[in-house]
Amino acid sequence: MAYLRAFGAYVPERVMDNAEMASRLGCEPDWIVNVSGISERRYAEAESVSDMAVRAAENCLSDADRAKIGMVVVCSGSAERRFPGPAVTVSKQLGLGEIPVLDLPMASAGSLFGLALANQLAGTYGDILVIGAEKMSSVVNREPLDKNTAILFGDGAGACLVSETEGPAKIVDSVIHTDGSFAEDLRLEFGESLWMNGRSVIMQASRKIPKVIRELLSANARVASDVDVFLMHQANQNLIDKVATTLEVLSAKFYSNIERYGNTSSASMLIAAAEWQKSAGFKKDASVVFAGFGAGFHWGALLAVGI
Repeated sequence: MAYLRAFGAYVPERVMDNAEMASRLGCEPDWIVNVSGISERRYAEAESVSDMAVRAAENCLSDADRAKIGMVVVCSGSAERRFPGPAVTVSKQLGLGEIPVLDLPMASAGSLFGLALANQLAGTYGDILVIGAEKMSSVVNREPLDKNTAILFGDGAGACLVSETEGPAKIVDSVIHTDGSFAEDLRLEFGESLWMNGRSVIMQASRKIPKVIRELLSANARVASDVDVFLMHQANQNLIDKVATTLEVLSAKFYSNIERYGNTSSASMLIAAAEWQKSAGFKKDASVVFAGFGAGFHWGALLAVGI
């Protein structure tokens, strides 16, 4: 059993609001809000994926003992090169020495998979720093622009320190799945624009996320109404609301910041967790479910309880 020790986040200063976005795409700002729930997103300019990852990690580790960190996991589907991945650069800039690092080149679900992996490995490696960092603006702004994807994505990074020994919440369990049958429905080829079959992605996500949450909760003798907070990948506000409806819980239980940041892919869940932890945070015995879904398709859920 491992613990969620701390969270951190970083978003760039450049704001791309819907008025500016709509003028570029030839659509109405209200249409963007209606189909996505997004009012603005952040764009990195000179910053790279690893730059943002380091900023989020520094925020996460402000009061942590870095000597206890035994592994770094960086999740990103938008890294700038084939290899080496951003994890080696992040570890070097954080001054973490020769500890092992892993790159998870996974869009959207990467941070969830990273937390699930860290929970299993913390007993061997000690504290594990999990980071999700994405520069999706460099992807969706490639010509020709597709308004259906350009409106959705923003840039940023989130981080979580998974501790072997302490933290305000313990990880109880996790469930992760993959189905390659839909691999072609959401993909990014080298040097190409993002290609998304939006109908397939929404349909599969709206089915698989509630199902895996129920699977996780059932395995731990709980039901959705028992959960105090849901911290979900911030893909689309309409999707978040649909998952809440399917689970028959109030939408207010689902923390949401997509209006301000858009979909930051594998960074989004940890950015949301960092903001939620700062504003509300874990309470004793309160249960929190993390959930994510992304290209592959990969999806899963993780249960944590305040101590």
